[in-house]
Amino acid sequence: MSGLIRGVARTAAVAGTATAVSNRVSRRQQGRWAAQQESETPSPQPTSHAAQSPAPPAPDMTSKIEQLKQLGELKAQGVLTETEFEEQKRRILGS
Repeated sequence: MSGLIRGVARTAAVAGTATAVSNRVSRRQQGRWAAQQESETPSPQPTSHAAQSPAPPAPDMTSKIEQLKQLGELKAQGVLTETEFEEQKRRILGS
């Protein structure tokens, strides 16, 4: 039975990694399109630096943190070995 759980955990980790990579590609494409549009039409300059709000945390980092939490829980439950945990963590942080 633990082999089944381990297989499900690996599948979940791989699916999470694939989702993170897919999201990263989408954001990269959106950034390119936004840069292309900005170069075609000039944007108005803000009147004051105080009017600008701080940038929210990147959704990419939020996604990575959630995936790392899930991996940590799987490791704590004994579903993932230390080696599997480290491998998946590298994949998430490297993407």
